[in-house]
Amino acid sequence: MADVLQVVAAVVRDGDRFLACRRRPGKAAGGRWEFPGGKVEGGESAADALRREIREELAIGINVLGELTTDDTLVGDLVIRLTCLRAELEGPRPTGSTDHDRLAWVAVDDLGQLEWADPDLPAVRLLIASET
Repeated sequence: MADVLQVVAAVVRDGDRFLACRRRPGKAAGGRWEFPGGKVEGGESAADALRREIREELAIGINVLGELTTDDTLVGDLVIRLTCLRAELEGPRPTGSTDHDRLAWVAVDDLGQLEWADPDLPAVRLLIASET
């Protein structure tokens, strides 16, 4: 049985666009796009973990609005259990990231044009299907 890694990601909508972040080269899935977030630490709720990760990575605050989806993706010998939570900005848009080399605000019609990390694909497909 594969180990399961609990991960959360923020699906941040601002107007008609969603925040997508490209992983830095040299990181796992480097050069591919994802919704920002990270690992859930012991004792944290998904929402608490997400707020902490977004503060650490993007230096911004978010309001967590609720769950979009939870999906399991096998990556090598590890199952990534990604919970994507809908979120909104508490203040200005982020201008940089500790884990990403590019941030983009992407219209729903253009989400499918990006090369997404495998764990994020179910949420991307759901957004495209529900928004069009």
